[in-house]
Amino acid sequence: MALLPGASASAQENDGSPDVHDVRVRIGPLMMNPTIALTNLGIDHNVFNDPPDKNPKQDFTFTVTPVSDFWLHLGPTWVTANLNESINWYQTYSTERTANNTYKLGWIVPGTLMNVKINGSYLSAKERPGFEIDTRVARKETHFDGSVDYHALSKSYLGVTATRQQTRFASDAEFLDINLQTSLNRVDSSYGVYVRHNLTPLTTLVFTGSRAYSTFEFSPLRDSVSTSALASATFSPAALIRGKVSVGYTDFKPVDPALPPYGGLIADIDLTYVLLGSTRFAVSGGRGVQYSYDVNQPYYVQSRIGGSIAQQIFGPLDVQVRADIASLAYRDRAGATIAVPDRTDHVTTIGLGIGYHMGRDLRLSLNVDQNNRDTRVVDHQYDKFLIGSSLTYGF
Repeated sequence: MALLPGASASAQENDGSPDVHDVRVRIGPLMMNPTIALTNLGIDHNVFNDPPDKNPKQDFTFTVTPVSDFWLHLGPTWVTANLNESINWYQTYSTERTANNTYKLGWIVPGTLMNVKINGSYLSAKERPGFEIDTRVARKETHFDGSVDYHALSKSYLGVTATRQQTRFASDAEFLDINLQTSLNRVDSSYGVYVRHNLTPLTTLVFTGSRAYSTFEFSPLRDSVSTSALASATFSPAALIRGKVSVGYTDFKPVDPALPPYGGLIADIDLTYVLLGSTRFAVSGGRGVQYSYDVNQPYYVQSRIGGSIAQQIFGPLDVQVRADIASLAYRDRAGATIAVPDRTDHVTTIGLGIGYHMGRDLRLSLNVDQNNRDTRVVDHQYDKFLIGSSLTYGF
């Protein structure tokens, strides 16, 4: 512990502590950033993501999402927290009304020679878990991670990290007559080593090697192990380009020899660039392995890329154009009878929004979005049209 105190102010900017210029509320040593969003206030023309030939249902809906970030300065350390509540309401179809909660707590101990981070989170939700499952199902997740790094050189750190996440679906959670508790309850754990280098005051590079395990509670033939190498670049909010990009390689191996392994690219990207203070470009996406509910096609490689352009028209008025496309490439179990082998689904979204800034942190917008899933599995196809308004504070 003698190595931990006394971190310089410049080091704290890269350790997860808040940027004091962006904190909205201060009560003594406690800092808070509250935000709230009223989104999707309008008509959902396909509530259940039904295929076009099954008479899709429509309903009036809205979503309220209050979020609060907290930072508490305790001596040389920081305690961080996040509370996220998302309430989805439908006028007619009460089965689709949900309240999803996420709670996070962390401890950051910066130092001149060593940095320590410990985080924990809890999720209780009834929602669609990803692109594949169209039914809102209840699940709970607990997540823990931690890291310790050593200040080896003037701008470089050597570190170790570990994570553990438990995913548990409700006993009555089903999709297409398959019980999701039986097929998807699992524990994901990993450990790794990394090198972190502060290239500039605004740019950080990280090189990571990790080993990950997935252990399924009721379906041990789904167990897997993977080895990955990843290179990441993180850009400060004060940089010209903000966000993070990661690219690497993974060797994913199921324990069941009837399942093919995957060795290839993994990636994650979330970048923003503002041109001349009035045009905002954003790009996000990723590539990686995701688990499927289907025992005969138990995992797929998901690739996604999306982007948006927001342009200030004049004064407080702006317009945004956005698009997103994802592909789900399924892997088949050898010897199994599969209705659609070598299947690849495509999910696309295009949208347009017009916004009006009613203050520095308050924005009212009108949004139109078209969602579509193209697949050879007829019951999975859908077209979804959403038109509604949003009111956001603090985003």
